[in-house]
Amino acid sequence: MIYDLEAVPDVSIVVPIYNEVDNLRELAERIFKAMASQTLSFELLAVDDGSTDGSPELLRQLSAEYPWLRAICLVRNYGQSSALQAGFDRVRGRYVVTLDADLQNEPADIPLLLERLEADSTVDMVSGWRKDRQDAEISRKLPSRIANRLISRSTGVHLHDYGCALKAYRRPIIDRIRLYGELHRFIPSLAREAGARITEVPVRHHARTRGVSKYGIDRTFRVILDLILIVFFMRYRQRPLHAFGGVGLWLAAPGTAILTWLLALKLTGEDIGGRPLLLLGVMLVLMGMQFIAAGLMGELLMRIYHEAGGAPQYHAKEYSGGQAEPVATSPASSPAPVRSV
Repeated sequence: MIYDLEAVPDVSIVVPIYNEVDNLRELAERIFKAMASQTLSFELLAVDDGSTDGSPELLRQLSAEYPWLRAICLVRNYGQSSALQAGFDRVRGRYVVTLDADLQNEPADIPLLLERLEADSTVDMVSGWRKDRQDAEISRKLPSRIANRLISRSTGVHLHDYGCALKAYRRPIIDRIRLYGELHRFIPSLAREAGARITEVPVRHHARTRGVSKYGIDRTFRVILDLILIVFFMRYRQRPLHAFGGVGLWLAAPGTAILTWLLALKLTGEDIGGRPLLLLGVMLVLMGMQFIAAGLMGELLMRIYHEAGGAPQYHAKEYSGGQAEPVATSPASSPAPVRSV
């Protein structure tokens, strides 16, 4: 098969890599075999996240052997979210596919996800569901099930398997989201916030045969903290005063009531100086005022963020003559320029 390096591919496959040198050649070969079975052209963006096992050197070699493989080597280990974003910044296809490099995801399932996007124009993202997951029950599968239910209930995006890396997207969805920290676990929630319509399909999953897993039980606590961030982002990003101010009012209201009652007692001649309620009332009022002030500061920051060219306030499609025009964003702002990670 002859590849035109200047032609824009239909599919961009993004794979974050960290110390997976034993899997890389087989991964590339299996992706090529899977994509050769269908008609869409493709490119593979292999993003090395500061590996120390020889993965960058092998990727450079593979990029010379395979014209459809683009090796992106980060200068140090930034984390999976940054590695994915480095790939997203460079995709050219109208579809974007992600999967892990450990060969636990099955590359042969990629055409299945793409077929769903091709066949159903109402779907913007197809998420893999490792229905028969080949991992340890206690250390991996049980925490994953608990996390999936917690995330689904908290965000309103109901999926069986948030942790499956095998996903396919329409390009506009990828262009609308930015990953940082460890938000790669919540891409479906970020995609829904960007207007994506999401479905889920069962995919195959294999036990790891080479390399070492990069995940441990300690990630559970990080997931909880990131979930708090995502829930706040989805519900209160454009109205932080409602979040902080609401808490402030709940604190200040009983504090004000306590101080009012103590003032009435004082006016009747009673001594209130030694009452613990006085200290409690003052603390509640002060804490409530601080929360309200934080909400006001958040409102000012969001106004500056949007009006100075930050993220758009909304995404929309405009139809003319029955045809969808290019995706429009808030006229008051435009997306921030994309910088490589």
